[in-house]
Amino acid sequence: MHGNAFEPIQIPTWVWDRDESREILKKRDMAGLFNLAVKYAGASQVRISTATGIAQGRISQHIRGQRQVTDLEVYERIAAGLGLPDHARMLLGLAPTDIASPTGNHDDEYREQTEELTARIEAAAAIDPMMVMILNTDTNNLRLLDRRVGSAAIADKMRAQISQIEHAHHHAVRPGIRAELAHVLAQTHSLAGWQAINTGALNDAWTHYENAKAAAREAGDPAIIAHVSAEQAYVLMDLGQPAQATELLQYIHATHRDRIPNRLRTWLSAAEAEAAAILGDEPTCRAALDQAAALLPDGHGDPDMPYLSLDVHHLARWRGNCLIRFSDPDSMEDLRSALAGMDGTYNRAEAALRCDLGHALLALGDPDAAQPHIKRAHHLATMTGSRRQRKRIDELTRRLTHALH
Repeated sequence: MHGNAFEPIQIPTWVWDRDESREILKKRDMAGLFNLAVKYAGASQVRISTATGIAQGRISQHIRGQRQVTDLEVYERIAAGLGLPDHARMLLGLAPTDIASPTGNHDDEYREQTEELTARIEAAAAIDPMMVMILNTDTNNLRLLDRRVGSAAIADKMRAQISQIEHAHHHAVRPGIRAELAHVLAQTHSLAGWQAINTGALNDAWTHYENAKAAAREAGDPAIIAHVSAEQAYVLMDLGQPAQATELLQYIHATHRDRIPNRLRTWLSAAEAEAAAILGDEPTCRAALDQAAALLPDGHGDPDMPYLSLDVHHLARWRGNCLIRFSDPDSMEDLRSALAGMDGTYNRAEAALRCDLGHALLALGDPDAAQPHIKRAHHLATMTGSRRQRKRIDELTRRLTHALH
């Protein structure tokens, strides 16, 4: 008996005193928490959705362990919707609702919270620059894996990495260590945001970039602040708002231009060109591409910016991607040059490049030449789990089929 969808969920008070329930709350195990509502209150997913204000599809994902809750406001909605008593709220890490009587009869719960917080602060105090370097290396290794195999293959590792850095950062006291941890946290959320864009989870991407910006501001590094702020423009592009993306990128570049390395300025200019190309603004696009080419330094990357790989081949790929939108015949030369410079480790980027080549060759009326590029792009996008590229590939495949028949 599941009851009316709008009927309050009433879980018996004794449930919250069981060891199983206490562990679920301490671990913030939302799947376990929702299952308690199903088991002891007969609540359906629809009823839980109505009570908490969380979409039923997301409730299902939480129960299957496919989605994590990270926002305090969402925890509050869940606690209110499931009717958690104060001692259960406190185990979940929330303030009691009865502020006037904070101790009540739950001294044990307050003692546990005090002991837990003390232990976390003591653990964070043991973090030194060497441990921060290890965490930074772990994030960089995840970045390299993401380029090769995509986000789906490393999703569990990404969640664990973010959780570990967040716990360390949130409980670190020494300002220098906090700033270093914030720098790593900003990079890690930024990587997670880019992964979310490629899987089509734009709301998740936006949240990751907001978290990245907050961490970047604490880190106080103008380069990381500019980079994570500008990456959010790609969410706007995929939402069909290239004008806002262009405006955002221009503002970030103008604000930080005198305090950031030229390689990052090159990236900002190329990103602006891409947004302008989507908008159909050819003069702005070409001006931004010219600026990117003028700013690009020698080499592949800078040690201080491991999150940014950009050389002449990457810029050629970017230029070709932009100019095919304006049927520029020179775009084929840029794209072929970029393909020749691929080193085999940027599988998702190669998928995008192959899409651009397929697009350009179809526009030139050569479907036979386009076919192997589209096929290769399909293979790489499937391997890396890039829904973003799969959308392009599906459209190109339809055009290719029509052209061949």
